[in-house]
Amino acid sequence: MTSVLYPDLPENGLVVLIGASGSGKSTLARTWPASQVLSLDALRGTVSDDPGATGDAADVLKLILERRMARKLNTVIDATNVEQSVRVELVMAAKRHGMPTVAVMVATPLPVCLERQGPRPANRRVPEDVVRAQHQAMVASHQRLAAEGFNTVVFADALYRLEPFLERLSQVREADLGRDGSEGLGDLWLARRFFGPEILPLWRWRPGSDLVTGRDRVAEIRLGQQYLTLALREDVDGEGDFGFDVLLPCPFDPECDGQAWAPAYSVSCLFRALTGAMDNDPDIVCTVHGDGDGVDQEADDHDLQDDDPEGRADLEAQYADAVRA
Repeated sequence: MTSVLYPDLPENGLVVLIGASGSGKSTLARTWPASQVLSLDALRGTVSDDPGATGDAADVLKLILERRMARKLNTVIDATNVEQSVRVELVMAAKRHGMPTVAVMVATPLPVCLERQGPRPANRRVPEDVVRAQHQAMVASHQRLAAEGFNTVVFADALYRLEPFLERLSQVREADLGRDGSEGLGDLWLARRFFGPEILPLWRWRPGSDLVTGRDRVAEIRLGQQYLTLALREDVDGEGDFGFDVLLPCPFDPECDGQAWAPAYSVSCLFRALTGAMDNDPDIVCTVHGDGDGVDQEADDHDLQDDDPEGRADLEAQYADAVRA
């Protein structure tokens, strides 16, 4: 495999992605570090919950771009950029600070761009006529880009972006595992694997907790007055696998003094546990009542006794036998 990046792609400059909605611009943009990417969609969400706030988002993008160009920082513009007036403003910002400019044509076929609109959320789905117009404008722009001031014009499929992308992901993983000389995530690695990196700042191990025995460990996720208690199981189903259980109210007896645990496989399970949606989970096991099968039988027996609390049915049967005798 070659280790050479596209020879005309500067280490620090302005990279403008040009393509219709659904062409894959954001996928390509993610091959650069997130701090280097200015996404119009992301900024639209930052300035307003209204998907129509494109003008305000564009103003914010231009402001940030100006500051980054002044600092000579590599910057990638993730937007359609199919309008000449938009591109000219971007190029001018780079030229004011002596930064090189690269236009990257993301020339995905129109049918693919249209097909990709289907699975998108309603607020991100672009009408077919708009996508067609964007694609046509992208194609027409190619011959004008050099005249607009771009130092380099390339097509996306000519770039060597997989290597730097994998290198960056590898560096992150090595740091997580502590192979870069740091402490890494240590015993938080499994928590991240199950529940994602966002949960780690809230995660606290509780050494010495009496809620578990053996090698199992207890952790707590707390934010303000709300919290969840979890147990790391190191021998799930007796097969040596790892997994987490979340502590829930006992569904079999509201006054139970034991602990009821259910498997938690993802952050969705944590949300369901916190909101009560897992309170009757079929996989709950209580340290007092087990999985509840015995509790059902006891309840049935108790119901039968309550139907005849004084044993009158038995006495009446004896009286009827005596009369017949």
